[in-house]
Amino acid sequence: MPGLVDVHTHFMPERVLHKVWAYFDGLGPLTGGIEWPITYREEEAERAALLRAFGVRAFTAMLYPHKPGMARWLNGWAAGFARRTPDCLHTSTLFPEPGAAAYVREALEHGTRVFKAHVQVGGYDPADEALDACWGLLAEAGTPVVVHCGSGPAPGRHTGPGPMARVLARHPRLRLIVAHLGMPEYEDFLDLAERYAEVRLDTTMAFTGFSERMAPFPRRALPRLAALGDRVLLGTDFPNIPHPYAHQLDALAELALGDDWLRAVCHDNAARLFGLPDAPEPPP
Repeated sequence: MPGLVDVHTHFMPERVLHKVWAYFDGLGPLTGGIEWPITYREEEAERAALLRAFGVRAFTAMLYPHKPGMARWLNGWAAGFARRTPDCLHTSTLFPEPGAAAYVREALEHGTRVFKAHVQVGGYDPADEALDACWGLLAEAGTPVVVHCGSGPAPGRHTGPGPMARVLARHPRLRLIVAHLGMPEYEDFLDLAERYAEVRLDTTMAFTGFSERMAPFPRRALPRLAALGDRVLLGTDFPNIPHPYAHQLDALAELALGDDWLRAVCHDNAARLFGLPDAPEPPP
């Protein structure tokens, strides 16, 4: 295959990223109080070069606000990052606040390829009326949105499948990518993917030794994950991971779901979703 497509990598303003690292180092409550050493603390350009060296041909800049007034500023930074980093899929974010629909529309008009929402860190209900027009715009545009909506590594007031299920009931064509396979509510989010044809899941940190100790994926659900092979996408959480990048790939390979499944997850599904060169034809 031409390489890897990683839909869940974090690039953000350096001072913001350093604050994120400090939060992990301090065992903040949103980490579940679990020791979480950051493996890749290199500077921005070196981190991007590392991804390319790992064989990643396209990646994202998952960034997210934790309070009102941040999203538009983060989107401006991300647009500049995408301009100077051609292999980054231009990423934007949102928050339930006045004017959210306006800056979501503006980001789409400026070529955003994917959005990121973090329900746990933001502490908001994704079904909040302030976001309803945003989800509608994304559904109409067919622009994917990666949402951390599961309750791992620590539950929030609005995590779990219920809030996103309410969003999907209103916007069934929303191209939702459930981060971390919905950890730890894996089977509930598999239910959503089976119910809605545009719901996908990313593999971020799933099946790694770290996550299996914290929230093991139920082996009885592997056949369901295999059956959704055209809607599972590689994600890693690079650089904020407590293990080498290759460990995520090894963990997926060790599932023994077949070369076709692994190739689809690691490249073909995302290449097709984002219209990358050499994207394969959709399965029959």
